[in-house]
Amino acid sequence: MAAGEGTGKIINVKNDSLEIRKCHELEDLRRAVALQQEVWNFSDAELVPLRLFVVAEKVGGQVLGAFDGDDMVGFALAVPAVRGGHPYLHSHMLAVRKQYRNSGLGRRIKLYQRAEALTRGFELIEWTFDPLEIKNAYLNIEKLGAIARRYTINQYGITTSPLQGGLPTDRLIAEWWLKSKRVESLLSNGSFPSPEIVSRISVPAPIYEWKASAGLRDRAKDVQDGNREQFLKEFDRGLAVLGYERDDEGNGKFLLGHWDEAWSYATLQP
Repeated sequence: MAAGEGTGKIINVKNDSLEIRKCHELEDLRRAVALQQEVWNFSDAELVPLRLFVVAEKVGGQVLGAFDGDDMVGFALAVPAVRGGHPYLHSHMLAVRKQYRNSGLGRRIKLYQRAEALTRGFELIEWTFDPLEIKNAYLNIEKLGAIARRYTINQYGITTSPLQGGLPTDRLIAEWWLKSKRVESLLSNGSFPSPEIVSRISVPAPIYEWKASAGLRDRAKDVQDGNREQFLKEFDRGLAVLGYERDDEGNGKFLLGHWDEAWSYATLQP
């Protein structure tokens, strides 16, 4: 876990042989590009190229690497952004090598990302995530304290990554308000106050199997279509994703309510 979570102080994060640090050298950036290809298996045309990693590192973004010895086993790539006159970071990619998943490494990289951002005055990091990915949704909402109140349809088009299963790249936009009471309470106490839940949107556990199978993909598409309609309706009436549940069978459920924390630019319009 990143040291200095509440203060923004940056030190290297270690767990056994793992270390998380900022990447500046060209060789480290090349490693990140190679790991991107390993994790997503994109075609060459869809890979984020080395030049963008270089630019992100040079113009105020972030390229963070997780290392096991000299081997990069995870990375995060973020670029600076502005909306409504307010600067923030857009976290475009977070990758963890398969053998290192389900170990908490993804969360540790994000916490380092938060701490580094705070040292430079950023109070918001955003990223997109697939609402059909149950584990990732749980991490973003329950383990990091992000909220979501925007939904984009087929944001990246149909991609070559097998992880998408040929479905439209619908995405939720995670808003991680770094100094909000919600996030600081979660990092300090391990939980945030339970919001009043107005609506729920479910994702069945077999969704991964359905996405991976050509014969079952229509089931995944039906879930995506139904949930898309519900998300758009609920966001249109001012609700936000504020919680996430997983049951013993692995089914996921988004919990929606009213986001009314008044601080900084929490009312920043999409």
